[in-house]
Amino acid sequence: MKAQASSCRGTMGGGEYVCTLSEELQQRAKEEINEDPERRAQDIEHIRDWLKHQPHIKARTDDWTILRFLRGCKFSLERTKEKLDMYYTCKTLCPEWYKNRDPQDKKLRSILELGLFLPLHGLSPHGTRVVLARPALRDPNTTDMNDATQAILLMVDVLLAEDESVAITGVELVMDAGAMTFQHAAQLNPTIIKKASIIMQEGYPVRPKGLNYINTPAAFDTVFNIFKSFMKEKMKRRVHIHGSDLESLYKEVPKEVLPVEYGGTNGTIEEIKKYWLDRVDARRDWLLDDENYGVDESKRPGKAKTSADLFGIEGSFRKLTVD
Repeated sequence: MKAQASSCRGTMGGGEYVCTLSEELQQRAKEEINEDPERRAQDIEHIRDWLKHQPHIKARTDDWTILRFLRGCKFSLERTKEKLDMYYTCKTLCPEWYKNRDPQDKKLRSILELGLFLPLHGLSPHGTRVVLARPALRDPNTTDMNDATQAILLMVDVLLAEDESVAITGVELVMDAGAMTFQHAAQLNPTIIKKASIIMQEGYPVRPKGLNYINTPAAFDTVFNIFKSFMKEKMKRRVHIHGSDLESLYKEVPKEVLPVEYGGTNGTIEEIKKYWLDRVDARRDWLLDDENYGVDESKRPGKAKTSADLFGIEGSFRKLTVD
């Protein structure tokens, strides 16, 4: 497995940000997300100062963390503030996903070793980072959707912290639903789906550029229709359902980016899994420390936010039935 491009490991100790982007990505950052290298430090300092004056938010305030959110919001200061507040609020309101994230924990480790969420090396023809997701590989008799979501969000956090390019290129997802059964589908309820959709769309500083579904079984339609109801219109237009037609997938994500098991030439699943398990292990202290950050709703100016405020489900979506 090749080393991941544009790593930012050397810039995340809390000191001043040092750009490691290629000239091409620096240019894309200027053109696509309004990044001005001469104003970058000033924008970071503006957000840092704002965070210091938010009594309810306990956030990481290093350059690199703030810059990720600025990039994910195309350097809109107001949107960056909203997204940071949402991210840390979600972390606190979803302890089942953001607490107890020790990668050496026996159960979590067994799920991480499945490789449910694997960032791939290289970019798609659209210039985006590609991630292979296989959420149904877990055993529904011993794990549930919360277990899988915890492991996937842990991987998202590590990816965003490790790879400087993601906030600029965005992410294209290849979702392999081949292992999905009706038992998996029955464990998915609209509350979990809506929470995950809101967190990813409103809380994370990453721009989803495409969703490619492959190996879709009979149970897929039931689940996808619920997911689709919580997608933004822009995202709905970026969905491609390829079924078992890998040639159709290759038009969106070429073989050079995909693993051998998917007809590609970009390493094997085992190699990719090992790379990311090593990176997760290297970030164990960071992940454990990350549990210290979030919000204290008793200190929020104005009305405190609750799970019902953020994730409330309309009556018609209260229960998912699988025929």
